[in-house]
Amino acid sequence: MSQKRKVLVVEDDEGIRQSLFETLGALGFAVGEARNGEEALVQLRMVNYDAVLLDINMPGMGGKETCRRICQTFPGLPIIMLTVRDDEEDIVESLDAGAFDYVTKPFQIRELTARLRSVIRRRHAPTGEPDVISIVGDITLDANRRLVEKKGEQVRLAPKEYETLRCLMEHAGRPVRHENLLRSIWGPLYSNEREYLRVVINQLRKKIEDDPAHPVYILTESHIGYRFRED
Repeated sequence: MSQKRKVLVVEDDEGIRQSLFETLGALGFAVGEARNGEEALVQLRMVNYDAVLLDINMPGMGGKETCRRICQTFPGLPIIMLTVRDDEEDIVESLDAGAFDYVTKPFQIRELTARLRSVIRRRHAPTGEPDVISIVGDITLDANRRLVEKKGEQVRLAPKEYETLRCLMEHAGRPVRHENLLRSIWGPLYSNEREYLRVVINQLRKKIEDDPAHPVYILTESHIGYRFRED
């Protein structure tokens, strides 16, 4: 039997914390609990957790500050923030603080566990040379040859389209902020030029999606950025 993955739930609401403890436990996770950021840092020093579910709104040390301290003390430990729906500023600040991903309340447990398994799987992926070939669904990106294929057929991309697709596929399953994409592809002076990015995303969708109006690969994270589907 495979070893249970350990998840620390940091949530000041006792009802939510208990519900997550029972539900995630029933789904095969070993679950620890903390009521606030201070308790979370103590727990993390005692137990080697595989991921952290961290509520953004807590008394005392808030979720964003807790996230920053966890990232400083335990680099590489995946953190998923539990945020209030449509609070764009909190989500952006959480990602900037080092969170790997976020789930908005009220959340579906299937979505939450899928995100959890994704970040844990990535953390425990074999180390060594990074893959130069990314494959998600019918899309293949060969970084060595700067070649993109869909169902084995080459897709011709403009340079900015290729770089945008590569950046998104490298972070498949995780949201990438508009500003981060713009700085990465166009440079630091272009972090606010979202229209540039919208044009490129629209062109990419026309070239790799079966139905660009209903994309299944390049997904929009409302007010935040884009997420490439994880295989």
